[in-house]
Amino acid sequence: MGRPKPWLPFAGETLLGRVVRVLREVLEPVVVVAAPGQEVPPLPSGVEVVRDEVEGQGPLAGLAVGLAAVLSSTPDPAPVAYVSSCDVPFLKPAFAVRVVELLLEAPVRAAVPRVGGYLHPLAAAYHASILPVVRARLAAGDRRLTDLVARLPTRLLDPADLATVDPDLVSLRNLNTPEEYATALESLS
Repeated sequence: MGRPKPWLPFAGETLLGRVVRVLREVLEPVVVVAAPGQEVPPLPSGVEVVRDEVEGQGPLAGLAVGLAAVLSSTPDPAPVAYVSSCDVPFLKPAFAVRVVELLLEAPVRAAVPRVGGYLHPLAAAYHASILPVVRARLAAGDRRLTDLVARLPTRLLDPADLATVDPDLVSLRNLNTPEEYATALESLS
């Protein structure tokens, strides 16, 4: 992208601030995982920022830190975590709720959208009880969320599972290039 995604302005907010706001409408607690020393935009009170233990270990390490944080949240530890990247400006609150509901409806440890043959492990829900498995995968040198998903009892969500809350699946639209960012900004008007 050429600059830090969390700070990109979008409709009067930063990308990270927007995702946090959307998720806080429907889920608590909201925990932001950042790299060691990474600056994050100002966030509302009550949003916990935790840091990766080692920089550059990827999203699986971020999942470990985030799950540990939700398990230690007070007054009640969260049994499930919805995981999102910060670059999904069209995330719908109902989408996150539906993914969590679909996880809780099945005897699985993860619920992950699979659209067009691609998994979306950063738009998924995970049972917090998988933290030991995540740590074991990291200790084995594995850093890929998709490898974790393949090892867990997982409910793969197809578009029909999510159509009632997000028929166009805009919640999965992430921004990876300046062109995608510019197109997303244009779509606001």
